[in-house]
Amino acid sequence: MSETSSTTDLWRTHFEISTLISGFFRLLDERKFEQGWAGAFFTDDLRTTTPVGTAEGADAVRLVEEALGRFKATLHLSSDVIVRSGPDDRTADASWNAHMTHVHLDSTLRARGEGADPLFTVGGVWEGSFRRTDSGWRMSRTLVRPVWTTGEPPDLAARVSAAAR
Repeated sequence: MSETSSTTDLWRTHFEISTLISGFFRLLDERKFEQGWAGAFFTDDLRTTTPVGTAEGADAVRLVEEALGRFKATLHLSSDVIVRSGPDDRTADASWNAHMTHVHLDSTLRARGEGADPLFTVGGVWEGSFRRTDSGWRMSRTLVRPVWTTGEPPDLAARVSAAAR
């Protein structure tokens, strides 16, 4: 393989993985969790670790949906994606900065009383392992590492119901 071809492949990998990350963050904020949505972003053996917990496979997908259900709205911004290609053209690792703003549910604010901060904001770093599939790049591992927070996080012991939103 020529140096130009190799460089082009690295740029293509970076572009495709960065686009996957951006699409995933957008889906989180739009909450378009239609049947099978996770297949566009994750491998079947996904392992995810967040401040909410660690889960694998279908449980990891449910963890994502449940975590977002604790908020009225969210805005996830990603930047500074760094991609490291694996020893072959089928795997890669990446890390990126994230600024994640969460708007608390009305029920959370009512429970906390007058003057409760409506926002919980996190600045952090995401890390991921990616695998090239027949359908394109997919995340096989994610890790969210908060660096700082402002506001009060949701009550993780409380169950979220549609009525509470």
